[in-house]
Amino acid sequence: MTRTPLRNDLDGYEVWFVTGSQNLYGEETLAQVAEQSQAVVEGLNGLPVKVVWKPVLKDSDSIRRMALEINGRDDVIGVIAWMHTFSPAKMWISGLDALQKPLLHLHTQANVELPWNDIDFDFMNLNQAAHGDREFGYIQTRLGVSRKTVVGHVSNPVVRQQIEDWERAAAGWTASRTLKLARFGDNMRFVAVTEGDKTEAELRFGVQVNTWGVNELVEAVEGASDADIDALVQEYVDTYDVVSELLPGGARHQSLRDGAAIELGLRSFLEEGGFGAFTTSFEDLGALKQLPGLAVQRLMAEGYGFGAEGDWKTAILVRVANVMGAGLPGGASLMEDYTYDLVPGAERILGAHMLEVSPSLTSKKPRLEIHELGIGGKDDPVRLVFTADPGPALVVAMSDMRDRFRLTANVVENVEAPDLPKLPVGRAVWKPAPDFATSASCWLAAGAAHHTVMTTAVGIEVFRDFAEIAKTELVVIDEDTTVRGFQSELRWNQAYYRLAQGL
Repeated sequence: MTRTPLRNDLDGYEVWFVTGSQNLYGEETLAQVAEQSQAVVEGLNGLPVKVVWKPVLKDSDSIRRMALEINGRDDVIGVIAWMHTFSPAKMWISGLDALQKPLLHLHTQANVELPWNDIDFDFMNLNQAAHGDREFGYIQTRLGVSRKTVVGHVSNPVVRQQIEDWERAAAGWTASRTLKLARFGDNMRFVAVTEGDKTEAELRFGVQVNTWGVNELVEAVEGASDADIDALVQEYVDTYDVVSELLPGGARHQSLRDGAAIELGLRSFLEEGGFGAFTTSFEDLGALKQLPGLAVQRLMAEGYGFGAEGDWKTAILVRVANVMGAGLPGGASLMEDYTYDLVPGAERILGAHMLEVSPSLTSKKPRLEIHELGIGGKDDPVRLVFTADPGPALVVAMSDMRDRFRLTANVVENVEAPDLPKLPVGRAVWKPAPDFATSASCWLAAGAAHHTVMTTAVGIEVFRDFAEIAKTELVVIDEDTTVRGFQSELRWNQAYYRLAQGL
C-alpha cells in the first residue's frame, strides 16, 4: 500500500487576490486599476502563503466563474477581495453565494498619503475604494457572508500581520476539511467531555472520524523490522539525552526497542491510511506492549493531531494548531490541567498528561526515560521528559454543546517551573489571564474540556479567524475578561446560535 507522509507546511498553497471594478470607467482607468492592484499584491510578498493576483473583475458572470474556480482548486485556500474603484455589489451576489473558501475583505487603497495638490476628479474616479468597499461590505452583510475585514495600507506591519493570521487560519481550515482521524479503541469509559457527535463534526469541520481495532495497529507494530528498529533507536540516541538503562546494552534496552517498534508501526498505519490525527486509550491497548508515549510525542512534534483517552475533538485541534503554526517557533500539543499552586497572588497551573506531551513545546534537549505507569496494565512505557519553554501560550478546548461545538480559549503565560525530580513526564507551568480565579470560573462556566491543545506558535487572533471561517462559537478568556461579562456572553451566544440555526 502507498504511504503518504504527513504534510505540515504551507508550501504550495495559494491565496487569490481579486479586484472589483466595472466597465463604466473605460480601458485606461481599468489598466490603472490592474497596475495598482498588482502593486498591492507585490506589497504582500513574503507572507507564509503566496498571494496570487488575478485579473480585475467587472461583471457578475466573471465573478461567479472565479468563485467556482477557487472552489475547485485544492491548492487555493482562500481569496482576498478589494474594491479598488466602485464595483456595484449586485454583481457580486451570485459569486459570493457560490464561494466556499475563506474570504478576506481588504479595505485599502493604492496611496498611503494623498497628493493633495494634484487631486482632480480623474484621481477621485480612480481612487474611490473608500466607498467602493462600503458597497462590498453591505452585500457581504446582506448575504450573511462570513469573512475577515482588514483595514489599512499593505505597507503597515499591523495589516500584514492580520492577513498572515487569516492565512494561517485558512490553512488550518483546509487541514480540517481534508483530515482523516483514526481512533484506536473507544473513549475512556464513563467520561463525558471526550464524547461528541462525529457526524456533526464532519459536517462542521470536514474531518472524518472513524475507529480501528487496536490489534490492527498491533499487526503494523509487529511488522517493524529489526533493521528499522536499530536505525530508529540510533536516532533516539542522537537526538535525546537517553538514560543509561535504555541505551544499547542497558538493562532495559528492550523497552526502548519496543517503543521504537510502536512508533514504526503507528507511523506506517497512519501513512498508509492517509491519517493526520489519531487517538489512543489506556483502557484499550490490545496486544500492545506499552501505552504509546514516545511515539505519540514524536508524531505530534511532526504535525500529527492527537487526543488521549479517545478524545478525537482535541486531536482535531492539535492537528489544526500544528498546521496554523507551520514555520513559526514553538509548537502544539495535547495538554491537561492537572493541579494548582494556590499561593495567593502567585497562583500557577501545572499541566501535563500521563505521557503524551509534545516536545515541540521546548527548545531544550528532552530526556528519554522509562518509568512505571500504574494504569493500563502493560509494560513500563518509555517517554520524553521536559518542561515547556517560558513565554506566551494559548490553551483551547472543544466541547460538544448538543446543538453546536464550542471552542473555549484561554490566553496564558508559560513560566519557569520549579524542579520536578519525581514527575517523569512532559509538562508545562503557566499563569492564566486575567488571573487564576477568573480564568477557572469562566472555564467551568463554559463547560470547557479538561483536555486542550496548548500552542506556543500562534495566538488568539489566529483562532478567532479559524472560528469565524468555521462558523463555530469561540469564547475567549484574556486580560479583559470578567466573570459577569463572560457569563453574559455565554447566555447571548446560547440564544444567538439557536436562532441562527433556524427552525
